[in-house]
Amino acid sequence: METPRTIRRIGILTGGGDCPGLNAVIRAVAKTALNRGLEAWGIEDGFLGLIEDRVHLLTRDAVSNILTRGGTILGTSNKADPARFAVGTGPDGKPIFEDATPKVLRTLADRGLDVLVCIGGDGTMTGAAKLLAHGVRIVGVPKTIDNDLMHTDITFGFQTAVNTATEALDKIHTTASSHHRVMIVEIMGRNAGWLTLESGLASGSDVILIPEIPYDLGVVCDCCVERGRHGKAFTIIAVSEGAKPIGGKQVVTRVVPDSPDPIRLGGIAEVLCDQIAERTGLESRATVLGHVQRGGTPVPADRVLATRFGYQAMELIAAGEFNELVVMQQSRLTSVSLHEVAGRQRLVPLDHPLLAVARGVGTCFGEPAS
Repeated sequence: METPRTIRRIGILTGGGDCPGLNAVIRAVAKTALNRGLEAWGIEDGFLGLIEDRVHLLTRDAVSNILTRGGTILGTSNKADPARFAVGTGPDGKPIFEDATPKVLRTLADRGLDVLVCIGGDGTMTGAAKLLAHGVRIVGVPKTIDNDLMHTDITFGFQTAVNTATEALDKIHTTASSHHRVMIVEIMGRNAGWLTLESGLASGSDVILIPEIPYDLGVVCDCCVERGRHGKAFTIIAVSEGAKPIGGKQVVTRVVPDSPDPIRLGGIAEVLCDQIAERTGLESRATVLGHVQRGGTPVPADRVLATRFGYQAMELIAAGEFNELVVMQQSRLTSVSLHEVAGRQRLVPLDHPLLAVARGVGTCFGEPAS
């Protein structure tokens, strides 16, 4: 497909948290652009690179042999929202924000970047959508281990994170069985339970707690005790960092005032560990997987998906279809408007088939009996 003559330079940035597969997308976009006679420019550290004019040309050598590498060769930032950019702190210790959009527009003009390929999650797409009103041409690529972007059935990075979390749960299983303990494993995902649900189901976790289904502590404790009565002297609990009890709140580990998304969830595993031990007398331990879920080599499925997403982004650019996000719907690549995904999260529907499957094999979600 022939790219419009108005497009000569493609800018590529990765925003938000890192995840496996980012380099595969960078490679796909850059190589496709170069093979079509276009220039590919790497923007360092997400939108921060546009604000600070840190941009460099991507050569073939620069994007070779990066398909299997985790992380991102461009760097990333989850704090640099151009429309609300922290520039310091005031006398009260609170951050001072400014609109850095003019700096972004200046960098784009000075570097002659005709279109941006923004690779990221909901925070990155929200920031990207704000630039559309200023005439910036953007194509988005969905990235997040949380799998929580609207209108796409899957995001790259998710499958690798499921594999990492499942392997950890499998290893926890053996030590739980040996020591006859309740083992609680805290898994990322923010407000969405996709990662916990799939890794919990894949590992055969006895209890799965996700944000979409508030749990009853009594039901969880009863499950642990009941297993002991049936000869199972241990329990594996996969809990999402965003899970919360019925009528309760999520556990917040810290607040980052200068971040577009200041709330950092975490600590629910330790809370549950203490509560279960106190109420049941069962020996309990908590494990937090943390950022290990973001790292490492992408699994083959994510490498292929990321490459397909990157190529499809270039196809949209060639067709002159800007301000769109590449998505996967019913195993087919298509696109939706960036405005449709900005500021929204895709949560696990309460009628999702995987929930029925998990309940069918006896998994406890901490739900009170109806």
